Amino acid sequence: MCGIVGYTSTGAPGDADALDVVLEGLRRLEYRGYDSAGVALQIAGRAHGALYTEKKAGKLARLEEALEEQPPPPSRTGIGHTRWATHGGPTDENAHPHLGGGVGPDGVARVAVIHNGIIENFAALKRELLAEGVTFTSQTDTEVVAHLLAKAHTGDLAEAMRTVVRRLEGAFTLLAVHADLPDVVVGARRNSPLVVGVGEGANYLGSDVAAFIGHTREAIELGQDQIVTITPASVTITDFAGNPVQGRRFHVDWDAAAAEKGGFDSFMAKEIADQPQAVADTLLGRSDEDGRLILDELRVDEAALREIDKIVVVACGTAAYAGMVAKYAIEHWCRIPCEVELAHEFRYRDPVVNARTLVVAISQSGETMDTIMAVRHAREQGARVIAICNTHGSTIPRESDAALYTHAGPEIAVASTKAFLAQITACYLLGLYLAQLRGNKSPGEVTDILGQLHAMPDKIAKTLEGLDQVRRMARWMADTRSVLFLGRHVGFPVAMEGALKLKELAYIHAEGFAAGELKHGPIALIEPGQPVFVVVPSPTSPLHPKVVSNIQEINARGARTIVIAEEGDEDVVPYAQEVVRVPQTPALLAPLVTVVPLQVFACELAGAKGLDVDQPRNLAKSVTVE
Repeated sequence: MCGIVGYTSTGAPGDADALDVVLEGLRRLEYRGYDSAGVALQIAGRAHGALYTEKKAGKLARLEEALEEQPPPPSRTGIGHTRWATHGGPTDENAHPHLGGGVGPDGVARVAVIHNGIIENFAALKRELLAEGVTFTSQTDTEVVAHLLAKAHTGDLAEAMRTVVRRLEGAFTLLAVHADLPDVVVGARRNSPLVVGVGEGANYLGSDVAAFIGHTREAIELGQDQIVTITPASVTITDFAGNPVQGRRFHVDWDAAAAEKGGFDSFMAKEIADQPQAVADTLLGRSDEDGRLILDELRVDEAALREIDKIVVVACGTAAYAGMVAKYAIEHWCRIPCEVELAHEFRYRDPVVNARTLVVAISQSGETMDTIMAVRHAREQGARVIAICNTHGSTIPRESDAALYTHAGPEIAVASTKAFLAQITACYLLGLYLAQLRGNKSPGEVTDILGQLHAMPDKIAKTLEGLDQVRRMARWMADTRSVLFLGRHVGFPVAMEGALKLKELAYIHAEGFAAGELKHGPIALIEPGQPVFVVVPSPTSPLHPKVVSNIQEINARGARTIVIAEEGDEDVVPYAQEVVRVPQTPALLAPLVTVVPLQVFACELAGAKGLDVDQPRNLAKSVTVE
C-alpha cells in the first residue's frame, strides 16, 4: 500500500542531493498512500555519522512545508515513505521512518526503517522488546523492526536485516539506513514490491520504477525473500539465508513524462484520454505475417493448454469486472467453462482446481496480495497460471507460469481506467489464442476478430470526443445522493464498474445490477427522480428488446433514465431522459466503449464536488496486504 524510495550517490559534482531525489520519488508514488510521509537522510561530512529525519501526517505537501521551514543539511543517501495506514492512525508519531537503537552523539537513534506491508507477529515481538526495556513511541508494527534491527546490528546492516527478517511473519518491504554506515541502503522483500534502479555513480530503490524513472530506466527485479544492499557503486542481492542471488535486469520502456499529467486537471482525466493508446499498445505485435495470433509472452506448453477443461479468473475490484467480461468472450470463443472468482475468497472456499485447470490472475500492479495468495494456492493444487498484468517484474507475473502484459503505461490515479480497458483487451487476446490453439476458431475467424479489435482504439477515441453531454450532466448532478446502473450480458460488469467508479470517487451510494434482476427486487429502489444508467446492448442482440422493456419499466416509475446506446438505436429514445451515444461495436467488444462515459461521469461529478479524483479517501493504488 505504501510508497518507498531509497537513494545513494557518490556526492560527486552534478549528483542530486538525496532529499531532492527522495521527494521526487515520493511525489510519483503518493498514489500508493497519502496518510503521512517522511524521510531519513544520512548527513554528509559528520565524523561520527548522523541521521536527519522528518515526518508529517497528511499528504506529502505537509512534509515538504516542514522541510522548507527547516531545511536539512546536504546529503547523498536517504530513504523516504508515503503511508497508507494499517497499524496505528495517520499521525506524526505513526508516520515513517521509525527509529531504533541507542542515541548517538547527534541525539538521534542510529537506525531508521521504512516499511510497506504488515508484520503479523509484531505483538509477540513487541512484548519481547518491552520486557527488555525498549521504549516505543508509535502504535506501528514497523517500529518493532527498527528496534530489532538496531539490536542485531554489529557492523553489517545486511546481515542484521537477514537476522531480523527470519523472525518476521507477514508481508513486508523494508528499507533501512544506519548512521554509522555512510552511503549504504539495505532493503528486504517478502510478498511486497521492491525494485532496484541502476544508475551511474548512484543507485535507487523503490516500490515501483516510478520512484526513480526520472533518473534511470535500468532496473533489477527482486525475487521473493531477498535482501538487497545498494551503495553508489554496487548492488548486492542475497536470499534471506545469505546466499548470493543474481537479479534479473530489465529496461523500463516509458519515461518520466508518462507519469505526469500532461496538461490535464488530474491523472485520472489524462488516463481516461490515454485509453485509445493503451488498447492499441496492448494489441501491438500480437499477430504474424499470416494474420495468425501470436503471444510470445505465453511460454506455456501448447499441448497442456489444449487439455484445459476449465478456466478460473481470479482478481479483485475493477480487475474482477474485466474478468467477468472475459468470461463471456472465452466461453463463446473457446467453449470452455469459465468461472470468475474474487481472489480473496478463492482459496478459502477450497476450490476444485487441478492440472487441467487454467487460472488467469488479473492485476494492474502485479502486487495485489489477495491475488498473489490465490496464485500460490492454485499452483499448489497443480493448476497452470497465466498472469495478466501491467507491471513488468512484479510478483504475480514472476510467480505465474506465464504472463500476458498489458501496455497501458503507468496508471497513477487510484481508481483504474486505462488499465481496465487494457485488461479486457488482454483477456480477449488470451481467449482468441486459446480458441485458435484448440481449433474452436478458424484462422480466418481469428483474423476477423483481431481486425475488429484493432478498430477499437478509434472507436474509443470517437466515444471520448462526444462526451461533453456527460460532463454537463455530471455537473448538474453534483448533489445526487444515489445512482443505479443496469446492464445485461457484457453490459452487466460494465454497470458494476460504473457504480464502483462513482463510489470510489464521489463517495455516494451507487450500485450495479443485472437488468434481468430488476423485477426480482431492485425495482423497489426506483422512485421519482432516481438516476439510473442503462447500458443497452446492440439492436442486433436478442437482449435488446428486453433491456428496452427495463427502461420502460423504470421510466414509468419516475426514474431519470440515462441510456448508453449505439449510434442509430432509436428504440430507446422515447423512454430516456438522456441518450449517450457510442459507436456500433461487435457485442462482445462493447465494454471497451460503453464503460468510457461512466468513467467520465464519475470523474466529472467528483470534480464538481471538489473532491480529489486521483487520491480518493481511504484508498490506495495497490492493495498489498490481505
